[in-house]
Amino acid sequence: MTLRAFMHRITVLAIFALLLSGCEKGNPLTVVKAVAVGVPSLAPFFEENSGLGRDTAAVRSQPVQGSLQQGDTPGLYGGSKQPTICDVAKLERFLTDPRNHQKAQAWAGVLNIGTDEIPEYLHRLTPVLLRHDTLVKNHDYKKEKAVPYNSLLQAGISILVDEQGLPAVKCSCGNPLRPFEGDTGRISVQFEDGNKKWAGYERESVVAVKPAPRKLARIALVDVQEPARGINRPVGSTGDKDTTFNTKKRRTVPDLAGTTFARAGRELIDAGLAAGYAGQGVPSGGAKVTATDPPAGAELPFGQYVMLTVAGGGTSTSGGKSGPTTTPPPPSPGAKTPLTSSPPKPGSSGPSGSSGGRPGESSSPPPSSSSGRPGVSSSPPSSSTAPGSPSPEKSSSPPSPPPSTGSPPSSAPVTSSAPPPPATTRVPPTSRPATSPAATSEPATTEPATTEPATSEPATDGPSSTVAA
Repeated sequence: MTLRAFMHRITVLAIFALLLSGCEKGNPLTVVKAVAVGVPSLAPFFEENSGLGRDTAAVRSQPVQGSLQQGDTPGLYGGSKQPTICDVAKLERFLTDPRNHQKAQAWAGVLNIGTDEIPEYLHRLTPVLLRHDTLVKNHDYKKEKAVPYNSLLQAGISILVDEQGLPAVKCSCGNPLRPFEGDTGRISVQFEDGNKKWAGYERESVVAVKPAPRKLARIALVDVQEPARGINRPVGSTGDKDTTFNTKKRRTVPDLAGTTFARAGRELIDAGLAAGYAGQGVPSGGAKVTATDPPAGAELPFGQYVMLTVAGGGTSTSGGKSGPTTTPPPPSPGAKTPLTSSPPKPGSSGPSGSSGGRPGESSSPPPSSSSGRPGVSSSPPSSSTAPGSPSPEKSSSPPSPPPSTGSPPSSAPVTSSAPPPPATTRVPPTSRPATSPAATSEPATTEPATTEPATSEPATDGPSSTVAA
């Protein structure tokens, strides 16, 4: 190589390094502190050894189809046969004690409520167990102030969630929680202060939560020790009103071709299934669904993922940083839109199989979004559609995605669902990483949705004795 060629190569590499440096400065990594199960906080609002909350060890983070999950996404949260994981009454007594007024002021300020609103707010929260390593904005109590910091809570930690499925309080210490506001694909997790990297930690399993479009009436949990057992827990209750259902009961994938992405997500949740999609960012609510995988008519266990392919891509209008999607462009005029996706690729374990693999994983998960006041969604509300009901938006060829229009949230509650781990080892094309569905932008109805199994009553066969792997 001549000296001139060598110098030219050095110059090119230097320019390339400068360009990369500029990109990093524009989108720096977010430092996140790891919080492991059972490790006490260094600056808690509530003394850890007082019995306020109890975590559950040996819960492995479940695979996900994208790093941004909606608060009513099936499989997001878990429970157990011992519901007393969080003593809400004790937390209320502490925060309403006049001797703790200063601490109560700081606590309430994080959640944008007054100290006089604390009891009512706590009565609307529901104790659950994390089934995923979850990103949140945590808060320590230092010098009579709430000090925010980004943290990653390990699966198995007990928390209280609000009426839209957002993490609100870490049970063991009473620290208030808010949604993670950074880019979930650009984080630097620090394992320190006794929080060592836990067994089963994988970067691809990390999630952040955005609010469900409407308030939930009840949350369908999955037993973390016995995943075949589902738990219906009314919002605002602590376990005394729980009923159970069988998560192994098969659900039918509805025909979603031609519907909007937002409606497809709602119909899947109503059917007890989770929605996934391929792309770098969340598709707009009005993007048209062209295919599903598995196809319409397939039967899956409760909470399994159905991959949605949309035409035209687009980005989410629900807030947060969202990059352009890489979904295929709309078909040319006259081309027919496929009603279902192609059969599973070779090597798939089938809809009912289970594996440690993570379908739809991406090395750069989509970014997260945040919420403002508690109980207020950062995304437009959704309407309820019963499984199998006709969808007015279906067409034989998907038009370009219409602009979305927001409307105020409805007061009608909906129900969240929670599944066992995804039951497929299919890996979608790398250009279409999966994530959770975007919130809808369509007007809400006043009729509550149902996301339970075929009936809302507890399964007659009682809790299953089968333990899923």
